[in-house]
Amino acid sequence: MFFKKQNPLYLFVSFQPLRTSSALSQLKTDCMRKSKYGYLLLALLVTTGLAGTITSTSINNKERKYAATLMKDTKSDLLKAVKGLSDEQLNYKSAPDQWSVKECVFHIALAEKNLWELVENCLKQPAAPEKRKEIKLTDEQLVNMMEDRNLKVKTSEPPEPKNVKWKTVDEALEYFKELRTDHIKYLKSTTEDLRNHVVQMKIGSLDCYQVCLFIGSHSNRHIQQLNELKADANFPTQ
Repeated sequence: MFFKKQNPLYLFVSFQPLRTSSALSQLKTDCMRKSKYGYLLLALLVTTGLAGTITSTSINNKERKYAATLMKDTKSDLLKAVKGLSDEQLNYKSAPDQWSVKECVFHIALAEKNLWELVENCLKQPAAPEKRKEIKLTDEQLVNMMEDRNLKVKTSEPPEPKNVKWKTVDEALEYFKELRTDHIKYLKSTTEDLRNHVVQMKIGSLDCYQVCLFIGSHSNRHIQQLNELKADANFPTQ
C-alpha cells in the first residue's frame, strides 16, 4: 500500500491500478477542487440556516418571501412617511383623543418588540399541530383585515404610546430599524416550525408565521393612520 489512511486519496487509489506521478497529481488537484467547492456549499447552507435542517414543518420559500417583503416594505414606508417632519408636525393632533405622528411611530416600535416576544415565547413551547383547527383566518384574510382602516380596533394597554421609554422619534426609529432588520433576517433563514405553534390573540388564534404577518401589516395600518393625519387640513405646513 502506497498511501496512509489519513491521506484523502487513500480510499480511491488503494483499489486502482498504479498511476504515473502526473496522473496522481491531477487526481489530487481534482479532489482538492471538489473538496473546496463542497466546503463553500456547506458554508452557504449553514449561514442561511438551511444545512440539512429544512423539514416538512418549515415554512416554504414563498412564505419566507411574502413575510420578509411585507416587513421590508413597511419598514421603508415608515421611514419615508416621517422623513423631514418638524417637531410641530410630529406632535400635531387633529383632536385631543387622537394620536400624533410621533405617537404612531412610538406605537409601531413598541408593538414590534411586544409582538415578537410573543412569537419567541410561543416557540419555546412544544409544537401543537392539533391547535391549528382553532385558526379561522387565512394569511391573506389576516393581512387584509389588519390593513383595513375601516375596521376599528382599540389598542391594548401595553403598546400604547404613553408606555414607551423614548423621548424622540429618532430614538424610536433607531430601535425599530434594528429590530425589524433582525426580524427580516430571521424570516429569510429560520427552520423553526412556525405553523404548528399557535397563539391566542384578541382577533383569534394565529400561528407564529401569521403573527409575523400581523407585525408587518400592523405597521402598515398605523402608517396609513399617520399619513391620514398628514393630510389633515390643519396639519402644519412646516
